[in-house]
Amino acid sequence: MRLKALHPLAGAVTGVSAGAITAILMPGALGSALGLVAAGAGLMASLWAIERRNAAHRELLLAGLGEVKVRLATGAIRIDSLSQRVELMPMRDVDAAPARAAINELTAEVGLLGDLIHQVATTLADHDEKLGRLPPPAVPAPPPANVVPEVHLDPEAVRREHAEKLAAERAAAARAAREEAEAERAALIGAALSEGRVEVQLQPIVSLPQRRTRGYEAIPGLRIDENTLLLPHEFLDVVEERGFGQTLDALVLTRALAIARHLASKDGDVFVTCNFSAATWNSSRALAALTRILERYREHIGRLVIEMPQAVFRALDPTSLGLLGAMSANGVRFALDQVVDLRLDPRSLFDRGVRLVKIRAALLEAHAEGRVASDIDAGDLAAMLTRASITLVAEAVEDNPAAADMIDLGVGMGQGNAFSPPRPVKPEVFAEPEPAASTRPEPAAPRPSAAVLDYPQPAAAPAAEAPQKPERLPFRSVLRRASA
Repeated sequence: MRLKALHPLAGAVTGVSAGAITAILMPGALGSALGLVAAGAGLMASLWAIERRNAAHRELLLAGLGEVKVRLATGAIRIDSLSQRVELMPMRDVDAAPARAAINELTAEVGLLGDLIHQVATTLADHDEKLGRLPPPAVPAPPPANVVPEVHLDPEAVRREHAEKLAAERAAAARAAREEAEAERAALIGAALSEGRVEVQLQPIVSLPQRRTRGYEAIPGLRIDENTLLLPHEFLDVVEERGFGQTLDALVLTRALAIARHLASKDGDVFVTCNFSAATWNSSRALAALTRILERYREHIGRLVIEMPQAVFRALDPTSLGLLGAMSANGVRFALDQVVDLRLDPRSLFDRGVRLVKIRAALLEAHAEGRVASDIDAGDLAAMLTRASITLVAEAVEDNPAAADMIDLGVGMGQGNAFSPPRPVKPEVFAEPEPAASTRPEPAAPRPSAAVLDYPQPAAAPAAEAPQKPERLPFRSVLRRASA
């Protein structure tokens, strides 16, 4: 009898049977112990036989794989030789085409089969390597049966999985790079704000149809370096997310006050408007801080107009409404902008200090053409606001036809590239005023008027008594108090 011909479980059956017979024939503790020893020996013999059989099968499998690879290589050589012979045969292309197609198809099949065989061999080698890396068990135990891993023979699935893995890695790398760039950009914006590198550009607000300059809107820009000036749409989101809105508002307000100081020295009731961030409007404490700045320089706020979004105006809490009332009592005027619908209450707006309502020209045209439903006709809106002493301003007027449409609707003022794009402020606007001479007064030289580069001068007011000029404070003190 050959032991290799027996089934691997024969040892376990024999051991268990011998243990049972021993326990029956020899009653007592000794018989039970000998029975357990016999059963354990039988199990160990079965495990050893199973391991030996698996190892033999594995060797046969690897040998078969090697033989198949050798035969495939030999077949590939023969197919190549056959292809060369077909090429040398004197046949027409029409007759040789089917043979060439068959040879190419056979070559592809042989190559695919070779790849599959190589994949099986690689999988087995990886399995052996992983088994070799496993730490040895703390308690000696019989070796586990060598389980052959499931082999996937679908190269398309492997290729697709690899492509998905590469795409996920590239997406993660791109996301990390984008987050790093955003963090670096936020750091640059924060540094520029902390150093006060805010530059203001002015866009005129003109009367219609005369197109005379009635005011300016202060549009902030952030100077990153000598060649980079960020526009509001490029940094306002970062300012709101990082909590820099109050710092930006203080800087813009101080510059708007300096512009108002220069406008006060000119003839005509020309004003300047500025915007506050959403963080400031939503914080009563921030509004109170800006209110204190306005109270200190109330001699300049007569020419200052603060713009407020329509959504913010409708959501103000009682504390913020009280602060707005205090600002209005001190002479601050407000402008309602970012209007999304024409459901306006002129009397309530006037009571809150609103003197201007800024609506985009595209929205007014949409209402006038009937593309947007409204309770009031766009042509009657200007007259309704005028009866409440509120002026309608059409903003974002991009061309002359749009300006003509606004005139037809009775709009009182306009703003946009059709009249003038935003332009930088002259440096002397922010220069400190010269101190008053302590000796006898001398005739003052005429000051250069030029609050804004290349702007048309506002309409001259009728001759009247020269108003008393307000007291001027150094602009450096304005910035120092605002930052405090």
